[in-house]
Amino acid sequence: MTIYLQLYWEFFKTGLFAIGGGMATLPFLKDIGASTGWYTYSDLMNMLAVSESTPGPIGINMATYVGYLVGGLPGAVIATLGEVTPSIIVILLIAVLLKNFQDNQYVNWAFYGLRPASTGLIGGACVAVMLEVLTFVHISAGGIVNTFGLERGQIFNLPALALAAVLLVLTNWVKKVKEWHPIVFIGLSAVVGVIFHFGGV
Repeated sequence: MTIYLQLYWEFFKTGLFAIGGGMATLPFLKDIGASTGWYTYSDLMNMLAVSESTPGPIGINMATYVGYLVGGLPGAVIATLGEVTPSIIVILLIAVLLKNFQDNQYVNWAFYGLRPASTGLIGGACVAVMLEVLTFVHISAGGIVNTFGLERGQIFNLPALALAAVLLVLTNWVKKVKEWHPIVFIGLSAVVGVIFHFGGV
């Protein structure tokens, strides 16, 4: 029972501060993994890829994924409930109090301050993802950059950079490809990842 309460509490805190969308939860998810040992940072990147590939909000997908990983089906349900509970409470409060506070200058100032905070959270998450995926720089709980993985004699992950560059060109400048459904790119990227992995690239 303790693990389920912990799952609920950890994701309740994550949902409470998920201002700016699911990507803003990544720093909190990183902290959960570091403090509980439920998953590594590499596991988190894999979970992010799966959550981005499946329908639904990324924060909820991540909560469900981690909950299932830690506590099976009940864990998935409890972690998801923990993630959405703060949003439900806030929406209900806003629905009741909106008319009283919609023109309040202090509320407007608070939202003005929240915008750069959520931008910073999302920006930090993006930098962490890019370092993990496109380089051999490893992220640890002790700091942004812990060690340089130079086992291949290089800092940059050249196959990953090449794949990112190809996807960027195809999705932005090749007219026919721009009309493809996103699931096609997800599928092709998965196939390339399997080839890279088993080919030792």
